[in-house]
Amino acid sequence: MFSDLTEEQACNISDNKNMISHRKGQMLYYEGAKPLGVFCVNSGVSKIFKTASNGKEQIIHLAQKGDLLGYSALLGEENYTNAAMVIEDAKICFIPKEIFLKALISNGPFFKRLTKALSHEIGIMEEKLVDASQKSIRERLAYLLLQLANSYGLDGGDHQQIDLVLSREEIASLIGTATESVIRLLSEFKKDKLIELKGKKIVILDKDGLVKLSDFYA
Repeated sequence: MFSDLTEEQACNISDNKNMISHRKGQMLYYEGAKPLGVFCVNSGVSKIFKTASNGKEQIIHLAQKGDLLGYSALLGEENYTNAAMVIEDAKICFIPKEIFLKALISNGPFFKRLTKALSHEIGIMEEKLVDASQKSIRERLAYLLLQLANSYGLDGGDHQQIDLVLSREEIASLIGTATESVIRLLSEFKKDKLIELKGKKIVILDKDGLVKLSDFYA
């Protein structure tokens, strides 16, 4: 995201950022709070989520190394419309609002890259809306496992372990269903030899089978 900055701009951001180590379960920001800057993930994983009036959590996406968080609310001069929590120990940089906006206003390519990222996020949200209304829970879970394997999978030949521990509740939140449904479907996927469960981690055994099940090419 910052690759278009000049050396002077990059140094200014680097000199003014704060690098903080976060433990699993720590909050980065809360829904409804006023943004005072942006967060850049150096390592680890965070979940971006919204909480419904009934207290149920809906995970919007998972942020990993290199991702920039909180910039849409900052640019829109709005309070955060979601919240962010660390789910795997992380090192995250905080860049103050004034420093970030100064670089943005004075650098056209950086501004263009950021607006492109915003457009991409909107496109992803539209795809998720379509999936939620047209795909079955089984298809959504299969597709999620493929996405997780692509982002967090360890290279293990035909078998690929997802090197990220998500609770069954978090998986359910990612695909918009009940925890009980996820537990049942994971058991069925295991029985069908699509996956293997190693403690809390998931190993992909049949990627092609998951692709067909996810209706990937529909």
